Parts: sequence; structure tokens; C-alpha cells
Amino acid sequence: MSRVLEVIGLTGGYGPIQILNGIDLHVEEGEFITIIGPNGCGKSTFIKVIFGIADRYEGLISYRGEDISTWRPDQLVNNGIAYVPQVDNIFPSLTVRENLQMGGIQLTSKILAERITEALDMFGDLKFRMNDLGASLSGGERQMLAISRALISNPSFLLLDEPTAALSPKYQTEIINSIAALKGKGLTILIIEQNARLSLSKSDRGYIFVGGEVAYVANADQLLNSTDIGAYFLGAKS
Repeated sequence: MSRVLEVIGLTGGYGPIQILNGIDLHVEEGEFITIIGPNGCGKSTFIKVIFGIADRYEGLISYRGEDISTWRPDQLVNNGIAYVPQVDNIFPSLTVRENLQMGGIQLTSKILAERITEALDMFGDLKFRMNDLGASLSGGERQMLAISRALISNPSFLLLDEPTAALSPKYQTEIINSIAALKGKGLTILIIEQNARLSLSKSDRGYIFVGGEVAYVANADQLLNSTDIGAYFLGAKS
């Protein structure tokens, strides 16, 4: 396998507030990687630093062997990286169709139509909501729309920040299963997830963050069967 993402000694945060304290992490081609950890441990900050929307202080961010530490989000998108934030991830005043179109504003009409069709194959329920405003969607439907729109850019590497947060168990399972299906189509996945066991059950490897650092990394099945995972996840160990 080739290495898609390599992060070495990453520190970062927001202005003078440092959150990350030296993160080392890598993702191989075709992997499904889950990051878990207690609230406030730096998970979301990490993925925002990767995508260029939080501050990197020091450390290397390498994508397919190229240093992207200072790249802008639009440069990342144009090179096959898509990011789905946890909140504010759709345009509530636009219809479902218009939201999807916003994911491919630089595409030709023909290619955009094809990409929308492909994205809707993943979340069939959205086909019946195309003319409804984003504001009218349920939480689960909004996440489906956000992921579908991210796919319009035809990414090869997908970053997701807690896509099942505050969703019902039904939607949590549907969302994670759909993300896992993307791996089957060749995408590389890096996901932050509160439902640790559900996401790890579909993952190749997992990282546990505590206090802005990597506390533990192992194959997903090892984490699922580890007696320490609960203690790490709850922040009882450092």
C-alpha cells in the first residue's frame, strides 16, 4: 500500500490556544481509519488543521508524498481531499438539488449531473427530497446530504468529523455502513467518531487521542477487544 497521509510532530490550535501537542499519524491507501477519544482531546482540531481551517504551528502534513502543510482548502479539494464538518455542513436555505450543485460549481453540466446521480445512489432517500429546502431535512438526512455533496468533487480521500453525532441509532448505522461502502469503492477514509464501537467495527485501524496527543494506536479489532479502550475513551488515562 502507498501512504496517502503522513503527519509528523503536528502541533496546532486556534491562535494562541494550543490544542495539539505533537501528533504522529498515517493513513495508507484504501484504509478506513477511526479517531476516537474524550471530548476536548483535539480530534476535531486535528482534522481542521489537516484541511487548513485551524492553525498549524509546527510539524509535517504530507499527502501522497507531498508537503501540504500550508495548502489552502481549495487546493486540497482540487487534489482529491474532501472534508465533511460536524455542523453547518449544508446550506439550509438552498434545496437539496442546489446543495448538491454547490459541490460541483466548476464542473460541466453533464459531469455534474452524472456525479449527482452517483451520489444519490448511495443515499436513495434524498432522491425524493430534491426540491425540499435543506432546513426541512432531519439530522440524518442532513448528514447524508453533506456526504453526498462532498462526493460531487470525486475525492479519493475523505475526512469526516463525527458524522453520526446526535443521530438516532438507525441513522448512525446507515451512515457508517454507507461510509464503509465508499471504502469498497476505493476511497480512503479518515473519520472522527463518538460511536467508537460502530465505527471501529468497519475500520482497519484506530487512534485514541487524549490531551492533544496520540495515546494509543492499534488495529481496530485489537481496540475493540482491549480492556483499556473504555478508560482511554473516557479520559481516565493520559
